[in-house]
Amino acid sequence: MKISGIVFDFNGTLLWDTHLHNEAWDKFLNNHDIFLSDDEKLRILHGKNNELIIEELFKGKLSSNQVSEIIMEKEFIYQENCRNHKIGLAPGVISFLNFLKTKNISYTIATASGKENVDFYFDYLKLSAWFKKELVSFNDGTIKSKPNPELFIKAIEKLGVPPSETIIFEDSISGIQAAENAGAGKLIIVNSFGFDYSAFPHEVITNFDMVDRSQFY
Repeated sequence: MKISGIVFDFNGTLLWDTHLHNEAWDKFLNNHDIFLSDDEKLRILHGKNNELIIEELFKGKLSSNQVSEIIMEKEFIYQENCRNHKIGLAPGVISFLNFLKTKNISYTIATASGKENVDFYFDYLKLSAWFKKELVSFNDGTIKSKPNPELFIKAIEKLGVPPSETIIFEDSISGIQAAENAGAGKLIIVNSFGFDYSAFPHEVITNFDMVDRSQFY
């Protein structure tokens, strides 16, 4: 397979922050007297745009302004968690990104996070050392939530490469389905949280040092 582009999901893929999102959601839910079982948390809170999550949590009773305020409340808690835990990029990410910089391969991020977190990541994690912010696809309030492939399709279009020559790195079930729906030539699953991915016929890594560099020559 010829590789011309790479698209990285972010949360749970380049940044192993699932536990910090979970902690933030737990605090948020407690603040709003909302109880969810573990199964409900997995179904409602992971791999979706915040707007869809808030709509389900509050049964569609909030105005658009209230939804925006609620999202910022949760993300402020999450960002404080990141700072307090001094979280960094996932194992092997920096060496892999430094390797990609030496190759004639376009790459970017496609994240379900909103602009408030994209700005935070670029500042806190100094992402501009590897990524061009203008090429990042994120949840701008118009993009359909995964497993719809729109987020990945937009990222691939920004790179200007054929989907069939693109590798997508993902971790969530809905994200994997979105990557498949986008027609990516290859999908690599990043197992950052100990999930069972045996139902999917894709390569699974637990460290970016495991990515076969020879396929990029």
